[in-house]
Amino acid sequence: MLASCDVQPVTADATSASDPALTRQPCPYPARAWWGDTLVAESTAAVRVQEPGQVPVLYFPRSDIRFDSFGDEGRTVSCPVKGTARLWSLEGKVDADAVDWHDPASTTTVDGRDALWAFTQPASGLEWLTDFAAFDHDRVRVEIVDELPGEQPRDSTIKRFPTWGDASDLIDIMNVRQAGDRRYVSVALADPRRPVVEGSQMLGQAVVAGGRHAPGRRVVSAHMVFYRAADAREPLEFEVDELSSGRSFTTLAVHVSQRGKRRASGTLLLDVTAPDVVRHSAAPPPSAGPYDSKPYDMSVTGRDIRMVDAAYTDDPAAPVGPPVIDTWVRFRTVPDDPCLQAGLLAQFTGHISIAAALRPHEGVGQNQAHRTLSMGINAIGISFHSNVRADHWMRYHHLSTFAGDGMTHSECRVYDEADALISSFTVDAMMRGFRNDGRAVDDRTAL
Repeated sequence: MLASCDVQPVTADATSASDPALTRQPCPYPARAWWGDTLVAESTAAVRVQEPGQVPVLYFPRSDIRFDSFGDEGRTVSCPVKGTARLWSLEGKVDADAVDWHDPASTTTVDGRDALWAFTQPASGLEWLTDFAAFDHDRVRVEIVDELPGEQPRDSTIKRFPTWGDASDLIDIMNVRQAGDRRYVSVALADPRRPVVEGSQMLGQAVVAGGRHAPGRRVVSAHMVFYRAADAREPLEFEVDELSSGRSFTTLAVHVSQRGKRRASGTLLLDVTAPDVVRHSAAPPPSAGPYDSKPYDMSVTGRDIRMVDAAYTDDPAAPVGPPVIDTWVRFRTVPDDPCLQAGLLAQFTGHISIAAALRPHEGVGQNQAHRTLSMGINAIGISFHSNVRADHWMRYHHLSTFAGDGMTHSECRVYDEADALISSFTVDAMMRGFRNDGRAVDDRTAL
């Protein structure tokens, strides 16, 4: 629901020196807003706006909003920083939270007030807001059509807004920068709903740092243990210690720190590689292809994720199945940088293995994570068998081989679309109940 100063437009223009941290970006994709099964806005000129520490808001040009779907203008709200806004209600009285978005016709009725707002008298520096309006994302389904002109329809997917960001943002985070002798740093971008760094992100960034340290050599093996949570709102520091470097191999230790405390540590083996003496690889299990698999929204535009047999779900009531989940992943565009391509492959290794471990067990699902169950990745070991193309389809075959004693273990492989094995990895993760010590659990930061 909207409240007087809980409306989430910006506090200053992106070009204003008074608040340079504000981000205001054109949305490069078509955007739509739905009230039940009624399309109430559609635009190719929406603007993504985010204040520090706030969930992003998507603003639609007022000319692209179908105001005939709305009732009369409602109450006025004022904020000394943001200005004066007018609120509108939506006719039809559809409860957005009660809609099955795979079947938009299934709706129930409730009061639909305060579903849209526009600043009629914005604060100084925010005059551009008068041309835009924004929906309450909790009441109105706002979505991004993740496609670019010229792409085939089969490559188009839908991402529910607010999104975490775009693939270009993730690539920027993975692309660590040198900050001194054997030191690298990352940029930061956080989802305020859960500002915790994923362990596999740190592994992927370490792979990039290792490749930057030893150019001309490819990371062939990496192992990292994650022992302290990291804050996604702050940069990470990577300290590279060269343990050995010969004519063929380089061995590195990498420590990840934040605010002077180490968060993770690992080792990397790099190689100049050599011609085959012999060659074989494990054959891939049968699987549907990417376009015969169900798209899955992980809140990043520019990255396509598809689940074979729709096997991935966080719902404890989902049907049980074998401890296997196959996932197709592809980035739309990635720089021609082998280190970065390998880092992006590693970044996804921590996403699905716990779900594969839960799949055979009735009544437990990942939506219990950080609320009633403590879940998190403890360690990942990965081998790269070839150069990686993250802008081509990659099939992650997740097989959980054990769950018990508060831990899960998975043995996984990554194949390309031609069934060539390009990587193998293992994941050790924790899964256990929270201690009953009477303290409230904050699911934004709890593990």
